[in-house]
Amino acid sequence: MFGNAKTYDEIYNNFRWQISERYNMGVEICDRHADDPSRVALIYVDIDGSVKEYTFQQIKRYSNQLGNALLGLGLQRGDRVGIILSQRPETAITHTACFKTGIISLPLFTQFGPDGLVFRLSNSEAKVVVTDGENVHKVLQIRDQLPSLRHIIVTQPQGKSPDLEFWDLLSRASDQLTPLDTHAEDPAIIIYTSGTTGNPKGALHAHRFLAAHKPAISFTHDFFPHKGDCFWTPADWAWGGGLFDALFPSWQCGMPVVAHRFRKYDPEQALKLIADHNVRNSFMPPTALKMMRQVPNPGRFKLNMRSIASGGEALGAETLEWGREVFGLVINEFWGQTEANLLTGNCAIVMPARAGSMGRPIPGHHVEVLDEDGNILPPGKPGVLAARGPDPIFFLGYWKNPEGTAKKFKGDWLLTGDVGYKDDDGYFWFQGRDDDIISSGAYRIGPTEIEECIMRHPAVALVAVVGSPDKVRGEIVKAFVKLREGENGSDDLIRSIQEHVRKHLAAYQYPREIEFVTDFPMTTTGKILRRTLRDQDRAKKLAAAQ
Repeated sequence: MFGNAKTYDEIYNNFRWQISERYNMGVEICDRHADDPSRVALIYVDIDGSVKEYTFQQIKRYSNQLGNALLGLGLQRGDRVGIILSQRPETAITHTACFKTGIISLPLFTQFGPDGLVFRLSNSEAKVVVTDGENVHKVLQIRDQLPSLRHIIVTQPQGKSPDLEFWDLLSRASDQLTPLDTHAEDPAIIIYTSGTTGNPKGALHAHRFLAAHKPAISFTHDFFPHKGDCFWTPADWAWGGGLFDALFPSWQCGMPVVAHRFRKYDPEQALKLIADHNVRNSFMPPTALKMMRQVPNPGRFKLNMRSIASGGEALGAETLEWGREVFGLVINEFWGQTEANLLTGNCAIVMPARAGSMGRPIPGHHVEVLDEDGNILPPGKPGVLAARGPDPIFFLGYWKNPEGTAKKFKGDWLLTGDVGYKDDDGYFWFQGRDDDIISSGAYRIGPTEIEECIMRHPAVALVAVVGSPDKVRGEIVKAFVKLREGENGSDDLIRSIQEHVRKHLAAYQYPREIEFVTDFPMTTTGKILRRTLRDQDRAKKLAAAQ
């Protein structure tokens, strides 16, 4: 992709986008590799340890069958399908089928409770949901709130299926399908972000989104792919990072992917998985790497890693050095966001890594630091990190939210909401958010959903949720809670509030810390100042650590 270029400047200055006007992600990640019946696409390691391989030819056949089945259910180009599945074959098959038929896919976390699902499914007006036997009850619980939902397709049903069984549906459909001749600008997928105010926003991406990822994946994985490369990520396939920083780019290059989702991430078992299946490449969120550092004697695993990329928060010099010792490589840190991912990164073979830096702009992207008026700031001056368009990595807009889309841009610049600066050598450095997003491990969490959930607890009068510093996760969710009159704070009440959030939202959204307060810092209009709470909390933790 980068020719014979040997330096970052040569790569960046000589790069030119080459994206076909007609482009279909389903064809790119599957069909064009399916002529070879032996070419492995997926190595699925089930929860019981059993292993099953799927070739690109098989994925093509299965996605054709599902595509025909969806069309047979009355879905049309542009309709939405919700996918509540983790790392498993049916997840990849469903996305591929949607792309090939022009249907818009909607990845959703299995960790979401009913409250976390209802807005996303109703806002997207999803007509079909594909899920498994463990999670179908959540959809059934809210089905009467989803007027657009016509069918539920269930993999591994537990007992009698309430609607349609995945593999039975496929078996009754033709495996012959001509993929839709989509334009690169046609919509393909909605990825919901966690908003800081109001409901989550659905970032709508076009088919070109995958093509725009290719330079970033090649760059941050030291010119991926190489012969023998094989990808695995602990990131969930309901997250843009799991799909577009791992699964889809690997398949776009015709390379195999290992699929396995731990019920709870176990760093020792992750190292074993990497060794057992000769994983060569990985997108590792910082929390996963920091937890791996705690595994004793990692050298006992026969690791053969070639590249690791990480993003979401700074790793630090110690973790980078640990990566050199354990994996024999430099972990390439990168940065981006759901609306425009990826924008900056490191590539160890053409530029020296600087611990804590987000790297330099990835070829094809123009990134700068802006002041409040949209002016480019000089090196060393902090401001809002922004990318200039037109850029094929940009989202099409927020689903059914033109006002939110308009606020995301200032002229040609997409405003990321992240604050940082650029040094004299062109490396970017993250300083924080200009909103209230909580960066916890691999997750970017908005406080609003959690606050609304906690407010439904009978003991709570008022609540504010912020990100609190944590050595492993970067930040954890912390809730400041004012109780109703007559209620008293206790450990039992803390556990009750935490379980309330776990039940109704997702496990990663529950507040790991709860502090009871009698008052909140407020604006003159009565709005809680989350930033003040966050600053006070960080100052308190810093003082305690000294």
